[in-house]
Amino acid sequence: MSEQQAALDAEFMRRALDEARLAGEAGEAPVGAVIVRDGEIIASAHNLKESQPDPTAHAEVLALRSAARLLGSWRLHGCSLYVTLEPCVMCAGAMVHARIDRLVYGAHDLKTGAAGSLWDVLRDERNNHWVDVRGGVLAEECGSLLQEFFSARRDG
Repeated sequence: MSEQQAALDAEFMRRALDEARLAGEAGEAPVGAVIVRDGEIIASAHNLKESQPDPTAHAEVLALRSAARLLGSWRLHGCSLYVTLEPCVMCAGAMVHARIDRLVYGAHDLKTGAAGSLWDVLRDERNNHWVDVRGGVLAEECGSLLQEFFSARRDG
């Protein structure tokens, strides 16, 4: 990977972290996502499961919906999704169905991660589409945000 791509990945992950902070401020699990196409953010979202209430209102799903509306197509070819936490099975499946080209995530999720930690939905050879995955981008910052949020909830 080039230095330029690594710098872009970090820049877009910082934007996903901004979304995650918004979620945390609203009492939602602090997970944020952005979708990038041609070097520009075309969609951004953060978790809204509690406020919706909707079990599918994960940052990734909301960003995918927004990008699809903007592009007028459920096929999100040429798009990369940046998210602060490794996606779950639902979100990974949605990315495969949306034909996302690339996923970049921050913190690994050893309990429910479906981009290589527990399962590898995005690169399963049985799928009709595979997603290029890069994990661990700004992982410490992404993970700390989650740890602080849940620690405060336990202590509060």
